[in-house]
Amino acid sequence: MDLGSPGKRSRSRALLQEAAEKRRGVISTQVMQDLFVAATRKLGADPLHVKEIIHGLTHFEVVTIGPALIDEAIDCSILQRISFWDALVVVAAESARCSEIWSEDLGAGQVIRGVKIVNPFS
Repeated sequence: MDLGSPGKRSRSRALLQEAAEKRRGVISTQVMQDLFVAATRKLGADPLHVKEIIHGLTHFEVVTIGPALIDEAIDCSILQRISFWDALVVVAAESARCSEIWSEDLGAGQVIRGVKIVNPFS
């Protein structure tokens, strides 16, 4: 979707396809929301096109963010000294028993609450 980064776009598509084929993908409702906002506001993508993309991600396991995960994310944020939003991604992944998270924002290589952070573009 990011026309300025064709390499990242290609890598992202390959990773998503591999996760779908292996039935390993997990996405949280928070990440789906963030995707919509970033794609439409930052990249200027058509909202209906982004809606279709998000709909295509619903074949993955979807972690719904609720009060218990929010509580865990607050603790994680404080203890790990990371943003609340990043902590919410971590605790959602932990709740789904994920072994890793793909992120450009969190420090690659670190392990938080048993979940390894991987930068898929490095």
